Amino acid sequence: MPSYSGIWSLPAVYQAVGQENWTNPPTQLAVFGGGQNSSNVSVNVIDYIDISTAGNATDFGDLTVSRSVASACSSSARGVFISGSSSNVMDYVTFTSFGNATDFGDVISSFSDSAACSNDTRGITSSGSSNVLQYITIASAGNSLDFGDMITTTDSDAACGSSTRGVFAGGVGTNVIQYVTIATLGNATDFGDLNSSDWFSLTGCSSSTRGLFGSGNNNSSNTNAISYITIASAGNATDFGDLTYVFRDGASTAGLTRGIFGGGYNTSSPFNTINYVTIASTGNATDFGDLTVARDYLRACGNFHGGLS
Repeated sequence: MPSYSGIWSLPAVYQAVGQENWTNPPTQLAVFGGGQNSSNVSVNVIDYIDISTAGNATDFGDLTVSRSVASACSSSARGVFISGSSSNVMDYVTFTSFGNATDFGDVISSFSDSAACSNDTRGITSSGSSNVLQYITIASAGNSLDFGDMITTTDSDAACGSSTRGVFAGGVGTNVIQYVTIATLGNATDFGDLNSSDWFSLTGCSSSTRGLFGSGNNNSSNTNAISYITIASAGNATDFGDLTYVFRDGASTAGLTRGIFGGGYNTSSPFNTINYVTIASTGNATDFGDLTVARDYLRACGNFHGGLS
């Protein structure tokens, strides 16, 4: 797993209002960015949790622009929020520095309803209603580049991965799972199928060996179902268990052992709920706490997900 070192500092203005003591930071961090609030307005909110514990999220800072339906990926040091809301903007946060996001660069073309995966070097994102894959080098700010093409367009898909393989699943009108080798450019390869004929607006996370896909719209109704795959071996998804609430368009990331799901909506308003599961063992989710703002169409990343081992 990635090593963790360094002293986290927090400006005095935040210390004065009682924010987290960042000389003792959470080692396993999950950061939630953007989304759409109960008034259907995109927000620039970033909040975080310590994956190894349970409790409510805490304010982290703000994105450079308010947006929703983006994608997000991360190294062990940096989280990147990509496009969304017809914006071509990418921005990033440094996990060891509480505060606002910084401009990273621009995508080839703006998109929404996409998903991203990464290892500690490279992030790969789908492009909404397109079959184009784009990539970035996370440590060096700059514009995205063409990676290759997906088998099929995957609007409203989900992604996860290991350090070698990125996996994209579902999307409007498809249950296809496909994968790429992160270190080499090229087109995606068929992996298998989700356990539903149509699963979109879902969200994904992973350990180094197992990928999870949860929530979303499953056969024309929103669901709390979670399915899983073994990332190294192609095949169809298998039932894992259920989340505590039915939703779509939420966010997910993972730590050393836990998968985290947060936000989303069902039919009327967004949730602030956060759930967790133990990735290595199948079973239902447990309540973790609440986001600082109820919202859907948000995205999440973290510093200990499966692509970093």
